[in-house]
Amino acid sequence: MIRKAVFPAAGFGTRFLPATKASPKEMLPLVDVPLIQHGVEEAKAAGIRDMIIVTGRGKNAIEDHFDVAFELEVLLEKKGNYALLELVRKVNDGADFFYVRQNLPLGLGHAVLRSMDLVGEESFAVVLSDDVIDAKTPVLKQMLDACGKYKAAVALAIQRVPDEAVSKYGIIEGKEIGPGVYEVSDMVEKPPPGKAPSNLAIIGRYILPSSIFPALVATKPGAGGEIQLTDAIRSLIGKELIIGYEFEGTRYDAGTKLGFQMANIAFAMKDPELASGLRAFLQKEKFT
Repeated sequence: MIRKAVFPAAGFGTRFLPATKASPKEMLPLVDVPLIQHGVEEAKAAGIRDMIIVTGRGKNAIEDHFDVAFELEVLLEKKGNYALLELVRKVNDGADFFYVRQNLPLGLGHAVLRSMDLVGEESFAVVLSDDVIDAKTPVLKQMLDACGKYKAAVALAIQRVPDEAVSKYGIIEGKEIGPGVYEVSDMVEKPPPGKAPSNLAIIGRYILPSSIFPALVATKPGAGGEIQLTDAIRSLIGKELIIGYEFEGTRYDAGTKLGFQMANIAFAMKDPELASGLRAFLQKEKFT
């Protein structure tokens, strides 16, 4: 049973400037739900209750979002707007939130390392809120089930990407041990096209054991002085069973402007209040 999930959220979000100059990228909404809340809801649906958010300067809005908004709740209750009151209370219902700072931009591995004292000696999940995955069964639940079935200590969400896109991802090498499940024998961070061991890219969901922390401590900074999570996981090969899991669901790279807009349209089309009007608009303007 995994009880804790870590959400790295200290980045500057430079791709979305100027919108992220004073507002956290993680709080950009898909329709009316912030990116990071999509990840939190996925974790809750997988049975995880402790949310550890790694923040940085200018990220107070994230803490405020997941806090109790007492005055707002009282106002909505007085107005009899119980539907909105339920939505507001749902934000932090069923979970506890913990925060730790990443004061220096030293990479994803360093962000995960900052959670060490809060995670302790147990396995945990890592969720990158940039990767929004619309799935019937939450991806973290799919991965936890795969870990149980294959007795794996580490699980990486993976997805096939075009060969020309491999240089944007960490890429695994491995043998298939079950439908869509690979025993990982090697990992390469952002290999050039033509030199990647496969086109199976690591997407922003991880199940990790506590042994990742000493591995991160021992990992030397790479390009840009960053500590790569991929390098630390790679050092566990041969010591722990690491699987790559091809998840079921549609993934949107909401860390890019195009992916963010695609996710917004997709989620709006799932909203019964918006779908028909949006479809009519797109058809009228000849966008489709």
